[in-house]
Amino acid sequence: MRFSSRVPSDLTPNRLTRALARRRAEGRRVVDLTVSNPTAVGLAFDPRALAPLGAPGGLVYAPEPFGHPEARRAVAADFARRGFAVAPDRIALTASTSEAYAWLFKLLCEPGDEVLVPSPSYPLFEHLARLDDVRVTAYPLDEHAGWGLDVEAVARLVTPATRAVFVVSPNNPTGTFLKPAGLDGLAALAAAHGLALVGDEVFFDYPLDRARGEVAGVLDQSRALTFSLGGLSKSAGLPQVKLGWLAAGGPDALVGEALARLELVADTYLSVSTPVQLAAAPLIAAGAARRAAIQARVAANLATLRRVAAAHPACRVLPVEGGWSAVVQVPRTDGEEALVLRLLEEDGVLVHPGYFFDFPREAFVVFSLLVPPDELEAGAARVFAGATRT
Repeated sequence: MRFSSRVPSDLTPNRLTRALARRRAEGRRVVDLTVSNPTAVGLAFDPRALAPLGAPGGLVYAPEPFGHPEARRAVAADFARRGFAVAPDRIALTASTSEAYAWLFKLLCEPGDEVLVPSPSYPLFEHLARLDDVRVTAYPLDEHAGWGLDVEAVARLVTPATRAVFVVSPNNPTGTFLKPAGLDGLAALAAAHGLALVGDEVFFDYPLDRARGEVAGVLDQSRALTFSLGGLSKSAGLPQVKLGWLAAGGPDALVGEALARLELVADTYLSVSTPVQLAAAPLIAAGAARRAAIQARVAANLATLRRVAAAHPACRVLPVEGGWSAVVQVPRTDGEEALVLRLLEEDGVLVHPGYFFDFPREAFVVFSLLVPPDELEAGAARVFAGATRT
């Protein structure tokens, strides 16, 4: 039988995945420094947090393509908390950020069209785009500017098939925020070429070395058709609740046309459950305490990582402006894949290699800053010792 080319034909696990499965099957412990699930890292959250999902109103099904008005108002209020004025009627609820991407591909692209995405970054764009017959072209982030945005590099890649430019702020895993100058350049580029500007801002609530006044959100401009993506997964540490959203910005006429078409897409799927929509306001409000706990963990772990790395001059923790990850540059010896395999098999510690995120050269490894602090400290010491071992 022949299957769609939207799904890869080769589903063979990579060497690292196979080695990890083998070690766990043998019952050998692994210090996992890649865990990014906030519900699995020992953070103490209020056990009553999900009580609003049991509201009696959830027994009644009253579908709304863009979501329940009360939930959209709650999301608009959350945008206002972060300094963005968004009307509730410019917000659409989704089951996840990934679904929001899929909706935007359907809205903006014909089969074979392309979108521009950052590199290095989280390796999800290509998979999501491929499922909608959309191509991705990577624009390089500037390593010498702390993996910052180079608008001229983006502009050189625009073709007649380009439909949107995607940014991730702060970027995952480099932790770099979009800056006001970069936003101005992208907005001008998008407006000049009739492109949409899409900002994945799920980690926006987690600054480390940058204050709000020093960074920009895509909704800080109004020249280009713009979409900002977020959700409870990161902003409230609730990935299992499955509530995301997108907010539209830009010229009123363009926003109106886009939302009219997007409503048809949303009405076709109606994927967000009624209970979570009715619980959106209290879940968003309760997210403040969860964010504070996550932020404290991330900041403390970053300080620990830097302290441990200081004893290994050949390893360098790169600057981190925000998010839940840290990138460490390690000596180039036998390659990233060989290094992470050796760290797993000989030292019992797991980190992501830089090539997972399309870093342009070796050698980098990526740590999650959500890991329990004792595991982070012990695991980091093993990584740095192993990376410098000859």
